[in-house]
Amino acid sequence: MTKKTPAHNSPPRAIVIGASAGALDALMKIFPVLPPDFAVPIMTVVHVPPDRDSILPQLFRERSALNYKEAEDKEQIKAGHVYFAPPDYHLLVEDKKLLSLSSDEQVLFSRPSIDVLFESAADAYGEGLIGVVLTGANEDGARGLRAVVDAGGTALVQRPAMAHVATMPEAAIRTCPEAQILTLEEITAYLCKAGTQ
Repeated sequence: MTKKTPAHNSPPRAIVIGASAGALDALMKIFPVLPPDFAVPIMTVVHVPPDRDSILPQLFRERSALNYKEAEDKEQIKAGHVYFAPPDYHLLVEDKKLLSLSSDEQVLFSRPSIDVLFESAADAYGEGLIGVVLTGANEDGARGLRAVVDAGGTALVQRPAMAHVATMPEAAIRTCPEAQILTLEEITAYLCKAGTQ
């Protein structure tokens, strides 16, 4: 992929978020704060055990005015919706702005993989994408965030010292030094502004 200069003034068309260990606490500081008129779709990968149902959409529906749901294969992406990757499936964005699910091999021992989501979304949205890497205990998301920036998108990373587990943010910063390193409060403020332009 040809590297492009990030166009931070482009109106965002989508947001992708990846998190692992400590994800629930981190997302609880972001999602409930997003305003009801938030107009940008968010696709989220959280590493969850493959043999356990995800309760994340239900938890956030009870605390926020946005639409939270588990992603379905060939589902149309809608503004103001937050989609979670189902346990044991990769979540991807297709060219026609559809979601798709895959049971391909694990990436960095993870399925769903943050890298898989970020890379497919970078291809689909280019400079209109914001990628966010939060707390986690492996390096998933680093390569994907690199793809977001190389496509002209914007990269945000949780400040490692304030993450529940710093491994994932640190890996993302090493791979993507252009990323903005922010607290959860700063990430939330950034997304609120981006989603209500």
